[in-house]
Order: sequence, then C-alpha cells, then structure tokens
Amino acid sequence: MELNYKTFGQGDPVIILHGLFGTLDNWQTIARKLAEHYSVYILDQRNHGRSPHSETHDYPSMAEDLRQFMESHWMYDGAHVIGHSMGGKTAMQFALDHPDLVKKLVVVDIAPKAYNGGHHEIFDALFSMDLDKIADRSEADSLLAEKIKEPDVRLFLMKNLSRKKEGGYEFKMNLPALYKHYDNILAAVSGEHPFEGPSLFIRGGRSRHMEDGDEVLIKKLFPQAIIETVAGAGHWVHAEKPEELLKLVGKFLE
Repeated sequence: MELNYKTFGQGDPVIILHGLFGTLDNWQTIARKLAEHYSVYILDQRNHGRSPHSETHDYPSMAEDLRQFMESHWMYDGAHVIGHSMGGKTAMQFALDHPDLVKKLVVVDIAPKAYNGGHHEIFDALFSMDLDKIADRSEADSLLAEKIKEPDVRLFLMKNLSRKKEGGYEFKMNLPALYKHYDNILAAVSGEHPFEGPSLFIRGGRSRHMEDGDEVLIKKLFPQAIIETVAGAGHWVHAEKPEELLKLVGKFLE
C-alpha cells in the first residue's frame, strides 16, 4: 500500500502519523518547523486522506504500511517516529514490531491500552450528512453543528470533505471501514518484547486520554519512556500548544 505523503527539509528522517479522522495536513505546521533540522515526512494513514482505502484497519496492518513506506524511501537505517492518538498507537506497534527501524519514538496523548470509545457522536454526525446535496462548506458546517457543538471539532472533520466535479462532496476517508473496525482502533497494542529505545510520551494536561496509572503499562512496553505533560492542552496538543510541543520534541530528538 503506497501511502500519500508530503516531505520537507533535509537531515535525519522524521515520520509523523496523524490520529483518527485526521490527515497529514493536521501536522504540517509542526513538520515545517522540524524541517529546519530534519527530513520530515507527514503521512496519510490507510483509510484516511488521500491514501488508499482498505477493508482492513488494525495496528499490525498500519505498522506494516509504515514499514513498506520506509523501505520504498530507502530508510534502511531507521527514522524518528512521531504519532498522535491513533497514529501514536501505530507508532507504538511499529516500534514493538520493528525496533531496529525506530531511532526515537514520540507518542502524543495516547497510551498503549484499550479504550472504551467516545467517537460515536462523530460517526453519527458524519453518517447523517447527505454529501451529494451539500452546496458548500458553510452548509456542511451547519449540518454538523446539529450534532457537534464544538466549532474546532467541526473544522477538523470538514478537512475530510472533497468537492466532486459533478457537484456535492465526498469524504476523503473511508468512513464505513473506520466504523466497522472501530473496535480495532480502540484496541491495545502489544508485542513479544518491549521496545528498549528512547521514547517520549507527551500528554495534554486537560486530556483524559492518558491517566496517571498508565505509566506502569507504558514502562512495561517502553522501559526507557519519558513522560511529559503540556499544561493547558487537551487531546490535540499539537494544535493547542504547538510551541510547547515543539520544545519537548526538539530537545528529545537532539
């Protein structure tokens, strides 16, 4: 599977993976900053953005997508891998499956545990939209607003909309596959052996995705893990506190 990507800069390779419903553009601002010192690749994961759609969606498959991407771009000596939320779980799975290909691992606001959910309202809102009849993005926003009150969440979701030549819109992401395999997205990551390389876990101070008790599991799978908290940030740390995130990541990757 050939993943869609953009690349910036020169130097040691850094790969960034977005979260559920996201696209590579979510990380473009961070990527351009890191590109002052590194070759940065931002990827659309399978069933997202402009990457291929698949009936399979689980972390072993997404980790294999990343392995193939690195091989096709001659990253035989490995790369620094950064992942947020679902992308963080892909990054963790990849580090556990292919430790020799990960120089340093950065995971943003997600733990390797299984989660209970929390996206059903979003799925419901997206499935309720008749995309063929939507005239423009303001109408799409109004429809989403009936079920999703937060403007920033609606703006994030509408980045998935692509206008069709014949009129109306379509989703870039494979929404049916993401819904069908939602349990796989919530699932824990695991490996036969822990990843012994340098690891940085960044949590949002206002987020509930990483709890104090998660440190035990993190340290079991990633013994060298450093855990940092960005005060005042929610789950989207990179969007809410980009400078603080960049400071932590930049120092860690030095």
